[in-house]
Amino acid sequence: MKVKIKPLGDRVLVEALEEKEVVKGGIVIPDSAKEKPQEAKIIAVGAGKKDENGKLIPIEDVKVGDIVLTSKYGGTEVKYDDKEYKILNVSDILAILG
Repeated sequence: MKVKIKPLGDRVLVEALEEKEVVKGGIVIPDSAKEKPQEAKIIAVGAGKKDENGKLIPIEDVKVGDIVLTSKYGGTEVKYDDKEYKILNVSDILAILG
């Protein structure tokens, strides 16, 4: 799937992965009470950050398709073609899963 959003600089575009719903004791937790998902799939990666001399330092730690663990409240939420995405700084990515 190709998304026409290209993050700038040292930012990445991610799509949150849905939490697996766990029901304990027959109690259903409403969507509004669930925690924000922290696992996400990288959809697009920016070119990188420029240093003091103007030299581009590319993003090498993550690539499109990686499943990552993100900081809970980091990034900016955007909606495109009825899907929700988040634009994060690379520093908001805590780990690569898998």
